[in-house]
Amino acid sequence: MKLKFLTTAAALACLTLGTAAHAETLRLSHQWSNTDVRNKVAEIVANGVAEADVDLEIQIFGSQSLFKAREQYRPLSRGQLDMTVLPLSYAGGQQPAFNLTLMPGLVKNHDHAARLSESPFMAALEEKMADDDVMVLVHGYLAGGFVGKDKCITKPEDVAGSQIRAAGKSFEQMLAGAGASIASMASSELYNGLQTGVLTAANTSSSSFVSYRIYEQVKCYTPAGDVALWFMYQPMLINKSKFESLTEEQQAALLAAAEKAQAFYLEEAKKEDASSEQVFRDAGVEIAQMSQADFEAWRALAQKHPTSLHRRSA
Repeated sequence: MKLKFLTTAAALACLTLGTAAHAETLRLSHQWSNTDVRNKVAEIVANGVAEADVDLEIQIFGSQSLFKAREQYRPLSRGQLDMTVLPLSYAGGQQPAFNLTLMPGLVKNHDHAARLSESPFMAALEEKMADDDVMVLVHGYLAGGFVGKDKCITKPEDVAGSQIRAAGKSFEQMLAGAGASIASMASSELYNGLQTGVLTAANTSSSSFVSYRIYEQVKCYTPAGDVALWFMYQPMLINKSKFESLTEEQQAALLAAAEKAQAFYLEEAKKEDASSEQVFRDAGVEIAQMSQADFEAWRALAQKHPTSLHRRSA
């Protein structure tokens, strides 16, 4: 009887150890607050794998608490970070092709953005990411607009003489061509830049304008509407080797949760533009609208002042 008990106990111990050996905790880093849509996307994935009960946990570190906004891709590619939600153009210095995910007028609307995520264009970018040991879990584009500290911005001549932040080389080149001075910084630094006078204007996503309370520092907001010049690819990424080290059940749970998160991301992205406009309006900020003629003027300017990346891609 004693021998039988010991044998049973040993079997249970081996089973417990075997289960524990597959338990994984993944660290996910991003730069936004817990009310931002990109944090909600992260939460959907984290909750999804928790509900799947496959010994997989995702810990979310928001508001740059783990890595600075522009410093996440490199540690991800080196296996020092497991997951991130990141504007891919932030990593354009490491992979110049990533700058293609933020080009003036490239994306027409949110449905077009969703189609781009399933296109040969995105497949080629994913090959670049795979070279860095990175893979996409959740595709997502967000639209954005302009803010002005002292005036409205709808057309190129409106930025002449301004000190402006733009995300991505293509936008910086275009805005410089319109006579603006460029200040390069992450969207998380916009509030301080506008508050201290380092910036007089900026463009970023509708979500970031609200998440970072930019309505407290500006006179006028030009939101993404029927005409949107600014679309930025901001996916959830995972270290490829880490994903491949997970069990089949853990991988399946992660992919299923990511699929739900991607559907949510697209629908919420569509809502963010209108809701951000209302937030700025309620805060007493003037609302301006970009016309189709304004849009065409910006695109013509972008074509007139192409970056070296554009020339290589032409």
